[in-house]
Amino acid sequence: MALNLDAIRKKLDSLQNQTKKQDALWKPEPGKQQVRIVPYKHNKDNPFLELHFHYDFGKKTLLSPMTYGRPDPIVEFAEKLKTTGNSDDWKLGKKLEPKMRCYVPILVRGKEHEGVKFWGFGKQAYTELLGFIADPDYGDITDPMNGRDIVIEFVPAESPGAYPKTTIRVKPNTTPLTDDKAILGKIQETPDINTIFKEPTYEELKGHLEAWLNPSTDANAQPDSVEGDAPVATSTKTAAKVSKVDDVASAFDELFNG
Repeated sequence: MALNLDAIRKKLDSLQNQTKKQDALWKPEPGKQQVRIVPYKHNKDNPFLELHFHYDFGKKTLLSPMTYGRPDPIVEFAEKLKTTGNSDDWKLGKKLEPKMRCYVPILVRGKEHEGVKFWGFGKQAYTELLGFIADPDYGDITDPMNGRDIVIEFVPAESPGAYPKTTIRVKPNTTPLTDDKAILGKIQETPDINTIFKEPTYEELKGHLEAWLNPSTDANAQPDSVEGDAPVATSTKTAAKVSKVDDVASAFDELFNG
């Protein structure tokens, strides 16, 4: 039997992209580490990048096109569920809505030679960082010449069901980002976040939604996770519950096949 070269190439591309993603993303290790937010060359006005994800969707994490103001069939289906007048449908619609996660380009102090990484965090850390910037005692902590380093202390979850803890402290003294030309060169090589997180097409997302509503028994599928303390849903259990909700199947057919 001849090899399926297209499938092999697709698998190779997937593995290479996963390695590239792992190299570009950063998450704190247990203990304290110091980082510095750097200018984002692809949007110099704002280094904070808000992305929206569908988490654990068929053991995958899917970037929502609504990140860029484009239609998302999963969002459309969620909105349809929320209008049926059924409380279970409304709850499921809320669960299907994508969650925001913010990414920011950083240099990790002591590892500047590794180049720029993207640190991903949730709403709480995002609010804290914006609060420092809005405080006149701190100002623009991202400024290359007069900005401030950030100390991050990460404590892993101490028991099953517990949450990890991340503490953020902005250094009081202002310092230049770097005076090393080699490091400045690496900052210029900062990748576009869009090359790290691929935006699925409308039809691809529709296919994921159909598969989620009718889950397979493939136990070998591996999760495609997002680095950091991203929320995780129990998609198989939720999908099973969806199949029991009145009018869900007809709502899907009406929205996409009507």
